[in-house]
Amino acid sequence: MYNCRNLAILRDFFVSCKAAIIMHLNINLPAKYRLELNLIKKRKDLDNEPLIPSLGKIRRTRTGNKISRFFRHVFEHKNIKKILGTNLAFLILGASILPSTSAGAFEGEINNVNSPLVLTTEKGIQYPLKAIKITQGYRFFHPGIDLDGTTGDAVYPIMIGKVEGVEYSRFGYGKSVTISHGSGTMSLYAHLSKIDVSKGQEVDMNTKIGEMGASGRAFGDHLHLEVHENGHTINPMSVLP
Repeated sequence: MYNCRNLAILRDFFVSCKAAIIMHLNINLPAKYRLELNLIKKRKDLDNEPLIPSLGKIRRTRTGNKISRFFRHVFEHKNIKKILGTNLAFLILGASILPSTSAGAFEGEINNVNSPLVLTTEKGIQYPLKAIKITQGYRFFHPGIDLDGTTGDAVYPIMIGKVEGVEYSRFGYGKSVTISHGSGTMSLYAHLSKIDVSKGQEVDMNTKIGEMGASGRAFGDHLHLEVHENGHTINPMSVLP
């Protein structure tokens, strides 16, 4: 008669069996001790799985394009992981499924580098004449500088601003223009032969404000230039380029 100990030994034997097919065993024992065992087919060893996937396996993979699905199978293969290491396999797998538009984006960025770079600069201050020749500098009894030239030479503002005053005199500065540049800075252009602006007019550095002459108290044609800051004269050379 079978006892519980014998049944336990028999059960352990069948559980440890590595059969390749599903086997259903029904041992004819007395109903009291009858034992029914199911042996499950052993899973196929991954080492025997082919490295190159079949077309059917690639189709069954739902995510990614065909190329990424192919390489996903290759780099997830057990033998590949053993050789390259798990981290490296995942790294290469991630690189293989990057969007194909990335290359085009980088190509566009590289092409943009070849585009011509155009830089423009705008000067903030200039000399009032095209030709520069200083005949007298700034000193105690001469609160400005004299620039040599010929009657009729165009005179321009040293900075953008607004015409603060226009004078037509036979003495002193003669025909002169005063321009306010803001922040307490002003400039004076004296001994002009002609004035081309009016009081209150906005001017930029390309605006012709008059022409050189010898009006007022002047010895020969020249331009007298003064720069004032908060009501005090300063050396124009300290601000001119």
